[in-house]
Amino acid sequence: MSTATSAIDDWLPTGGQAVEQRMVLASRLVLIALTLGFVIAAAAGYSMALETQLGIYLFGMVAINLPHGGYEHFSNVRRRGLPFGMRYVGLYLIGVAAFVSVLFVAPVAGLALALSVAIAKGGHGGLRVMDALVGTDHLQTRLQRALAALVRGGAVMVVPIYAWPETFAAFSTYMVNIFEMGAFASQSGYLGTSRLVLAGLFAVAVGAHVGLGFVRAGGPAALFSAEARSTPAMRSWLVDVAETLLLIAYFMAVPVVVAVGLYFPIWYSLRQSARASAVERSLPDPAPDDGLPTVLAGGMFLIGAVVTFGLAALLWSIVPNPLGGSGSLLAGGVAFYSIFVSIIALPHVVVGAWWDRERGIWYVP
Repeated sequence: MSTATSAIDDWLPTGGQAVEQRMVLASRLVLIALTLGFVIAAAAGYSMALETQLGIYLFGMVAINLPHGGYEHFSNVRRRGLPFGMRYVGLYLIGVAAFVSVLFVAPVAGLALALSVAIAKGGHGGLRVMDALVGTDHLQTRLQRALAALVRGGAVMVVPIYAWPETFAAFSTYMVNIFEMGAFASQSGYLGTSRLVLAGLFAVAVGAHVGLGFVRAGGPAALFSAEARSTPAMRSWLVDVAETLLLIAYFMAVPVVVAVGLYFPIWYSLRQSARASAVERSLPDPAPDDGLPTVLAGGMFLIGAVVTFGLAALLWSIVPNPLGGSGSLLAGGVAFYSIFVSIIALPHVVVGAWWDRERGIWYVP
């Protein structure tokens, strides 16, 4: 069997995790279709109206991705008992308050932190999906795993900064204006240089990630050995490279507002749901006295939803410029929601994944 055929086979749903593998395959196919669709549209001279892009973003991020984020925490905490759950919620709220404080004191630094959170979420969350369903046999060191997370997460933010600088600058301005009007203006002159530097560093990271993975998967010798080409490490490397290139192409071709608005529900949430499903099936049923009672756990999920929207309302009421001076309800709404979801995403990653090392929201046994 050729290397190319083996790589294609690895993209197809087989084995005992067929349902989860179909979900992963669906995430790939949708991103391929969107990428090709926007490439063809651009070649034909068609561009999507900004209002349509904004509507797509809000639908994908609010209607689909936000509930999934809540479910990640619910699924994690419900097995852990009430004392753990109380600590978890307390640390989460502390994280929210700390991030809001940073945004009020130094909104440009807060924006940089928000971008870093998105990179961490896409990268580390994506790495755990690879562990569970895609394969990480070629990632044999901590450096390689860090590079894999950096590259996958970097595609979500670094590539759009390079490919769509005007849109990125406009919405960065709105997001910073929510806390301090005009604060981003002092940084806008550096954006041209910054995007080139970031793109260069990202390209180096991609090259290092792909190159190290190839060496660990068998290196040049594998090119001349059918047996070496069929190893799990080489197969996982081929799939990793294909997915990495797909993410880069997607964020290069699809306008950033649409790209981010659909990436999180279609790629991140769908694949995390597949990972969670595979993990849940592998875990033993909890003992009757383990975790939270079903009624209480369900109530906490509903309370969490109410608290989330309450936090959004509170933020709206305390910031000086909720719409960021955009002059458009849709554009201002996207800017406000983007900064809000970044605020709740920081403890999502720090508390939900990094602090909770025993299980966490991206748990893989």
